[in-house]
Amino acid sequence: MEVQNKSTEIRCQEMSKGGLAYEVILAEPVGVPVPRRADSPEKTPSVEEIQEKLKAAEERRRNLEASKMAAIAQKMAKIEEASRIRSEQTNNFIAATKEALDAKMETHEEKREAFINELRARLKDHLEGVEKTRLTLEQQTAEVYKAIEDKMTTAADKRDENIKKMLERLREHEEQVRKVRAGNQERFQQLESAIQEKLQQAADRRLLLEAEQKEKLRNHNIKLAEVRSAATAKVEEITKDIETKLTTAEQNREKEIQKKLDFVKKEVCRRR
Repeated sequence: MEVQNKSTEIRCQEMSKGGLAYEVILAEPVGVPVPRRADSPEKTPSVEEIQEKLKAAEERRRNLEASKMAAIAQKMAKIEEASRIRSEQTNNFIAATKEALDAKMETHEEKREAFINELRARLKDHLEGVEKTRLTLEQQTAEVYKAIEDKMTTAADKRDENIKKMLERLREHEEQVRKVRAGNQERFQQLESAIQEKLQQAADRRLLLEAEQKEKLRNHNIKLAEVRSAATAKVEEITKDIETKLTTAEQNREKEIQKKLDFVKKEVCRRR
């Protein structure tokens, strides 16, 4: 294999004052041959070697099984010990609980008997009180019934007497009403006659007043016509007098104006 020997080249160039520039030119890669490993001939194991390997494997398997069995036996022993301890604890707990429960039951039974006896005593006292109250109520009820019967009897007698009095008063009231109605009927007739008479008198007075009013109206119209005639004559007289006075005043005013004009003319002539 041909190998090209080309080295890497580095060039340096001053680009500015106090500064350098480097240019690196790398060489092309060089191919290096890899050494090849020589092939070794395969070795075939013998029968003895195979048997020894099998024996060793069997021995390892037996040892592994023995160790597993020992571990399992140890675990089983621990489990049995724990089960035994747990069983003992459970039995002890059951015994203690049973003893405590028996003691509580005995105490509860004693308290229950005492409570029942106390309730029986209270119930007996209560029943005796109820019986006494019932007897008292029966006696009071009998007394009340008797009093009510007496009052009902007395009330019935008084009621009959009151009914008789009320009937008597009702008859008296009806008689009084009949008399009042008769008197009212008579008074109504008298009142109606008086009203009719007053209505007739009012109609007569109305007719008389209408006649008087008509006469007064006629006289008023006559007087009004006379007053109007006199007023018309007076107005005409006053109008004539005013016209005469106006004519005289107009003439006098013209004379005064003429006098003033003559005076003015004389003054003008005199000043000239």
